[in-house]
Amino acid sequence: MKLKGQVALVTGGSRSIGRAIALAFAREGAAVAVNYVTHAEEAQSAVREIEALGRRSLAVRADTSRRTQVHAMVDEVAERLGPIDILVNNAGVQKRVYFLDLEEADWDWMLGVNLKGYFLVGQAVATRMKARGKGKIINVSSEAGGFPSQRMTAYCVSKAGVAMLTKCMALELAPYGIRVNALAPGLTRTDINRKDLEDETFLKARLARIPLERVLAPEDLVGAAIFLASADSAMITGITLQVDGGRGIA
Repeated sequence: MKLKGQVALVTGGSRSIGRAIALAFAREGAAVAVNYVTHAEEAQSAVREIEALGRRSLAVRADTSRRTQVHAMVDEVAERLGPIDILVNNAGVQKRVYFLDLEEADWDWMLGVNLKGYFLVGQAVATRMKARGKGKIINVSSEAGGFPSQRMTAYCVSKAGVAMLTKCMALELAPYGIRVNALAPGLTRTDINRKDLEDETFLKARLARIPLERVLAPEDLVGAAIFLASADSAMITGITLQVDGGRGIA
């Protein structure tokens, strides 16, 4: 098991990509804290699945865009599971709206969760990792960070910011033995975009830009996440690993 004895925190871990990664880490031997904001039952369900694998787990509620809640979350995880070895910044929100109709509140909401949240949680966890001289941080970005899309301005900007945040974090945290990388999924079937994928016109247009001609499932991301969290990537930091069915070359 590649993560045996380690402690991981997965933000937005109750559903979709976050849940798949949390369960995969547990199968690889890690204790896993599942962060959530509104989906309490899904988070508790994930915890039960993790515990059924023989791993320790807990669900911890926190709005990752709020510093006070973030620090309380990190303290609780450390107290109940132990020092955090792996952080997966995954919590994200999305709202499709044309640029001219984009309201300041929606801009602040998406940038707050998708980018500021990664900064806040990353800083809180990295401060504790620094004292131990080791740690791995994975920021879940998106193909949207590299490709503009209609009605997705705030989301695309937030994900583009994640790529640069990852590089800056990696550069500054390397002297403390902390590796920071990003994972950029392509079009993935999640709770956020499930309704969009039911639109045949939308789906056909998107598949035409994916060489492997398939929408990803959350489970398609777990191999890359385990790689970035494990010793297999011991000399890799500051990269964005694209798992996008070839979208980046189309």
